[in-house]
Amino acid sequence: MAADIGSWKEMRSLTGQILSGRWFMVFASFLIMSTAGATYMFGLYSNVIKTSLGYDQTTLNLLSFFAEMGANIGVLAGLINEVTPPWVVLVIGGVMNLGGYLMIWLSVKGNISRPQVWQMCLYICLGANSESFANTGPLVSCVKNFPERRGVVLGLLKGFMGLCGAIMTQIYYGVYGGDDPRALILLIAWLPTVTSFAFVRTIRLIKVVQQSNELKVFYNFLYMSLVLAGFLMILIIVQKQFQFNRAEYVVSAAAVLILLSLPLVIVIKEEIVIWRNKRSQPSSSSSSSSASSPSQLKVRVEKSALTSSSLASVFRPPNRGEDYTILQAVVSLDMLILFTATICGVGGTLTAIHNLGQIGLSLGYPSRNTSTFVSLVSIWNYLGRVVAGFVSEILLKKYKFPRPLMLTLILLLSCVGHLLIAFGVSNGLYFASVIIGFCFGAQWPLLFAIISEIFGLKYYSTLYNIGALAIPIGLYVLNVRVAGHLYDKEARKQLAALGQTRAAGEGLNCTGVECYKLTFLIITAVALFGCAISFILVLRTRKFYQSDIYSKFREVGVAAETEMDLASSDNDGPATISMAQTATTISKTEEESEEREVNGNGGIYMIQKN
Repeated sequence: MAADIGSWKEMRSLTGQILSGRWFMVFASFLIMSTAGATYMFGLYSNVIKTSLGYDQTTLNLLSFFAEMGANIGVLAGLINEVTPPWVVLVIGGVMNLGGYLMIWLSVKGNISRPQVWQMCLYICLGANSESFANTGPLVSCVKNFPERRGVVLGLLKGFMGLCGAIMTQIYYGVYGGDDPRALILLIAWLPTVTSFAFVRTIRLIKVVQQSNELKVFYNFLYMSLVLAGFLMILIIVQKQFQFNRAEYVVSAAAVLILLSLPLVIVIKEEIVIWRNKRSQPSSSSSSSSASSPSQLKVRVEKSALTSSSLASVFRPPNRGEDYTILQAVVSLDMLILFTATICGVGGTLTAIHNLGQIGLSLGYPSRNTSTFVSLVSIWNYLGRVVAGFVSEILLKKYKFPRPLMLTLILLLSCVGHLLIAFGVSNGLYFASVIIGFCFGAQWPLLFAIISEIFGLKYYSTLYNIGALAIPIGLYVLNVRVAGHLYDKEARKQLAALGQTRAAGEGLNCTGVECYKLTFLIITAVALFGCAISFILVLRTRKFYQSDIYSKFREVGVAAETEMDLASSDNDGPATISMAQTATTISKTEEESEEREVNGNGGIYMIQKN
């Protein structure tokens, strides 16, 4: 049906459909995530903090630890999101981001008195903690709005977050010229806050109405994001070869923003189709009064408490895939294994990412190349996320290939990148940046998809953030206690060999392969241990992943599809009989599902045909 959208009333109706639809919410989530990864850019502005405030490498690594701790201790954000609408966590996150990074900017600018180390740790922890709020609202909402596409959704959203470093770098060049790293800190302070505030009314839980072409739409989003990533890669290479002037930086930043906005074309197209379908469907109010109305045929959901009233039930969790309570998930062996593997895997790759600037300088790379390494990590971080999300989804659906096995293989691949750094291979840091960026990115959608599949979606807001708690633990051990300590030890040895001493307030600098060799040999060993731990989870969950883990969503979806088809049929005798049969079918579905929560928020799961 060709709908008339020429009148003002029709245009207003269509605009309302677009702005309130699920697809626009996905687009808004892309934008929020693409500005919510400031901790991945720490290598770009870490040196200005080190030189402005006279820190040694151990102190700088301590700051990076507090940044990651803030970014990944999101349990509070998860608990708030359990009991409030998503806009609340977005507002809180925006305020925290502005406050934390603004104080860091004022400190390095010298506009306030030099802060103590603990104050800088507090500022960066506060600013970075805003990321968990900016993550929780969009990511959890999208997973619950598209429960059967969670791997794809997680891959795309985390992918855009992985591109944050490259995107923000280009915006920084365009807005501030790229000559003052302190201005980058200012950009990090205001841009994510503005983006979150712009979409506070957009990010929300929406009734799950599954479309037959959902996967195709997500693939279209993927293609557009690949174009953006490819353009950023080309831009990085060109900027490395040629010195851009201010006008050229402005043009390149504008091109990045245009490509970032391209998914909006898909959103408008899909929402127009949905809008036309809604207008073409007859009102369901004409159905026979002798049968139950569609609104009365909803799948009823009974909310349970956050924790079990019986301590014994905490240690008697439901089957994998059912909705665990928070305590049941936290004390389960599966979570402990996943937690340990994450400490080993993400902790090591993050240590490499946070030290890229110092690694490059110690190995003799020009300081200008630091932005190249950070951007390479950012782009391959993105590719790792989308590849892990999409490929793991395809392999799971077609071949029952378990996601924990893919996680194990990713941990094994990361060892190659660590060894390239450890032995200082010529130009190896470029390849190491690619491998480590890819492996770091790939772990995120796998980790969070595994949590949602094993422990259910009911308390996903909290469990997703509990899983992320492993990251600052791994980073503290490997980055602060190992990398920072060994770097400073080698730097002092070099100073002593030259017969020099460190002046008060002067940073410690180390040169040569030995600065990070032992560190990354240790990280390689830890990653191999993580592989072994992750493989235990593969063995424990092999039967679970061989089953149809998404069957409960389709069962309810089929019943709801029948309901929608009959609601729009002619109102005669056979239709009335079928409606009664549908009521019986849905009643049976309710009994079989034991009144489980369908989309994690008590919503209705329906199927819409385009």
